Amino acid sequence: MLRISKNVVILDSEIEMQAIRAQGSGGQNVNKVASAIHLRFDINASSLPEFYKQRLLTLADQRISSDGVIVIKAQRYRSQEKNREEALERLVELIRSVLVTHKKRKPTRPTRASVKRRLEIKQKRSKIKRNRGKVRPDE
Repeated sequence: MLRISKNVVILDSEIEMQAIRAQGSGGQNVNKVASAIHLRFDINASSLPEFYKQRLLTLADQRISSDGVIVIKAQRYRSQEKNREEALERLVELIRSVLVTHKKRKPTRPTRASVKRRLEIKQKRSKIKRNRGKVRPDE
């Protein structure tokens, strides 16, 4: 059982994990041992509350397929058990991320004084650059 929050739990039967061979360098170990974990979690078929499902399906995350299946591949460690733990942690982290609601930004305007300061600085800078031109003798 995987605990997401006080009230939300995912059963082990809903999570499909498969051991696969890891990619990359690692010598003979990488060729012989299936230490990487391929985790699959079907959002629609899960026992998650409807609120979680809707939020997860609207997430723009590459780990969520168009069918609504979360696919996580963990291969950081050489140990299969550590990779299994990491995959489950990443799943929990992804599901918990939909709970956070971001505050909507309230547009603000710059103060009159700050606008005035900005324009004064621009004029001063412009004057400095104008004075860098060629020096012409007064005629």
